[in-house]
Amino acid sequence: MAMPSESAIQISGPWQHRSVSANGTRFHVATSGEGPLVLLLHGFPEFWWTWRHQLVSLSAAGYRAVAVDLRGYGGSDKPPRGYDLVTAAADAAGLIRALGEANAIVVGHDWGGLTAWTIAAYFPKAVRRLAVVSMAHPLRMRAAVLSGPLRVSRSLRRPSSLSAPGSARHSGIPLAFQLPILPERQLLRDNAALVGSILSSWSAPGWPDQETSRVYQRAMRIPPVAHTALEYNRWFVRSSLRPDGLRYARQMRTPVAAPVLHLHGALDPCVPAQTARGAGRYVEAPYRWKVIDGAGHFPHEERPVLFDAELLGWLSDPEPDR
Repeated sequence: MAMPSESAIQISGPWQHRSVSANGTRFHVATSGEGPLVLLLHGFPEFWWTWRHQLVSLSAAGYRAVAVDLRGYGGSDKPPRGYDLVTAAADAAGLIRALGEANAIVVGHDWGGLTAWTIAAYFPKAVRRLAVVSMAHPLRMRAAVLSGPLRVSRSLRRPSSLSAPGSARHSGIPLAFQLPILPERQLLRDNAALVGSILSSWSAPGWPDQETSRVYQRAMRIPPVAHTALEYNRWFVRSSLRPDGLRYARQMRTPVAAPVLHLHGALDPCVPAQTARGAGRYVEAPYRWKVIDGAGHFPHEERPVLFDAELLGWLSDPEPDR
């Protein structure tokens, strides 16, 4: 069966598709509305479409919502290198400038959440407010990965564990993805059926439906997304004891100076709430932690009404509480 082209992610709706060049890379974005800029960063194994509900709700509330395909995903460029969080943060900061703004409200889910935390540490002037969804602070994530070597070895020995959440359900980093070649083949087998398995195993019961799974499966089959999407994961784990990873960890100790909203699904098995909770220690500005009842790892898709109420309520609060 032929692989899908980038046209597979050009999904129509109350938004506009365009290309934006930033940090030497071409990015596909979907935009909706006018007003203060809200940059929406997706996670694995998704693409810009994960924010389809928020593109509508944010624009209706008077914001300019821009959902981007990260480097290596969807309709954006897929170069052979640049799948580290520092480059991802530079991409996002460059996008904000390319969109004509000095700063933005940055909302990131999963790997987009790690990128959002990183922007705040490396490019603080680019962030007006920060909303992180279903992701712990990078230093907490790294500690969770490094604390489970026995669990890691079991994951590496069993290819079927590629569909299992986290490092033995504690880190949100599927460590079997560190293997060469095999994970890409697993992701693409049977029309990327594993993508649907990942979505359902990381979410609360009842999500996603078959058509939603098929949308994400088609996007994963765009060459070479299955490889480039996994490169972020590989950098995060392999850099832990390398000089670049150690420099990154030092920089991430910089306190976040922008107000932070931290949203998490109560039933998230990929990055459990207890792993993410407590990130306020890395924030010197007002910090708000909220749990979305009945949601797993994708609360903005599983429970969009509850999610939007929390996000829009926080955005409308001129002095968000700590």
